[in-house]
Amino acid sequence: MENSKIALVLGGGGARAAYQVGVLVAIRELLGESTRNPFPILCGTSAGAVNAATLACYAHNFSAAVDALADVWRNMHASHIYRADPLGMGVAGARWLGALLVGWAIKRSPRSLLDNQPLRRLLERRLDFCNIDRSLAKGTIYAVSLTASGYGTGDSVSFFQAHPEVTSWRRAQRTGCRAQLTIDHLMASSAIPFIFPAVHLNREYFGDGSMRQLAPISPAIHLGAEKVMIIGVGQIGEAPQRQSSRRYPTLAQIAGHALASIFVDSLALDVERMERINRTLARIPVELREGGDEALRPVQSLIISPSERLDALAARHAGALPWAVRTLLRGLGAMNARGGALTSYLLFEEAYTGALIDLGYKDAMARRHEIEAFLEL
Repeated sequence: MENSKIALVLGGGGARAAYQVGVLVAIRELLGESTRNPFPILCGTSAGAVNAATLACYAHNFSAAVDALADVWRNMHASHIYRADPLGMGVAGARWLGALLVGWAIKRSPRSLLDNQPLRRLLERRLDFCNIDRSLAKGTIYAVSLTASGYGTGDSVSFFQAHPEVTSWRRAQRTGCRAQLTIDHLMASSAIPFIFPAVHLNREYFGDGSMRQLAPISPAIHLGAEKVMIIGVGQIGEAPQRQSSRRYPTLAQIAGHALASIFVDSLALDVERMERINRTLARIPVELREGGDEALRPVQSLIISPSERLDALAARHAGALPWAVRTLLRGLGAMNARGGALTSYLLFEEAYTGALIDLGYKDAMARRHEIEAFLEL
C-alpha cells in the first residue's frame, strides 16, 4: 500500500478540534484532484476521535471525508453537542445543587454537568462504522484507534480495528485492545470529565481518552507508523508568557488550567520525548538497531499547531453561546479573557469553530512545502 506507514494523530480539545479540520482542508487542497486517503493509520482521542472516526468512515474518499467534517464544524451550535436550552441547563444545575445539599441522603450524584445526547444523535446520523471494515478489506486504511480512559483500572485504552497482522499491546497504564469500533467507543473517548457522562464498555466505565494518556503518539507507533503527522489544539514548544497577578484565579481559570493539562501538555511532552529518542537512535549503527528481539526504528514526525492563543480567540466569540450557557459560564468567571481557556473548549458555535478552521487552514498553508515533503506528494 502506498504510504502505508503514515499516521495521523488527532488529540482532544473539545471545540478546539475544529482547528484540525482547517489543517485537513489545506491538505485536501494540496492533494489536488486525488481523493486517495493519505493517512492509512488514524489515531484519535476525545474530540480528535470524532474527526479520526469520520476520516475512517469516509476513507474511500478523503475529499468527501473533509467535506463532511467541514460541513459539521462550520455549522456548529452548542445544541448539536449538548442540551443548551434553559430547561436542560436548569435541570443540570438543579441536580448538582441537590447533590451538594442533600447528596448524602439520596446517595446518588449527578453523572455530568451537561447532557451530550445531541452529540450521539448527530454521530449516528453522520457515521457508518461498517465502512471501516470495508476500507480495511480494500486496503484504503491500515488501522484506526480511538483512545478512552478507564475509570476502574486507570488505564489508557486504545480500542483499534486494524489489519490482521497488528497485535494488541500492554505497557504501563496503557493498553491496545482490538475491538469492533462503535458509537459507544467514540462517546467514551470524548466524554470530558465532569462535563459529559462516562460510557460503559465491556466491564468498566470509560471517560475522555486524554485523561492519563501519558504517551499520545504511542498508539500510532504500536499500529506500525514510521511517520506521524500530529495536529495539536494548543501552542506546542512556545515559552509561556509570565504575567504578574495578585487576583485569585477564578474557577474558570482553574478549570481551563486543568483541561490544558489533560488535552495539551501530555502531547507536547510526548513529542519532545519522541524527538529525543530519534536523536539517540541516530547515533546507533543500523545493524545494532535492527538486531535483537525487537527492532528499533526512528519515527519521523511533523507537528502542526495553532499560531495564535485559542483562549484569546474564544474570548472574542464567547457572546455567541446560548444565554443559558453564558449565564452558567459567567458565574464561573469564564466570560472574559482571564477565563477564556475554559470557554475555548466548550464554545461549540459556528463563529468560533469557523475562525478555528480558517486559522488551521492558514497555518497549514504557511507550511505547505513541509507537508508536501512529509506526505511525498
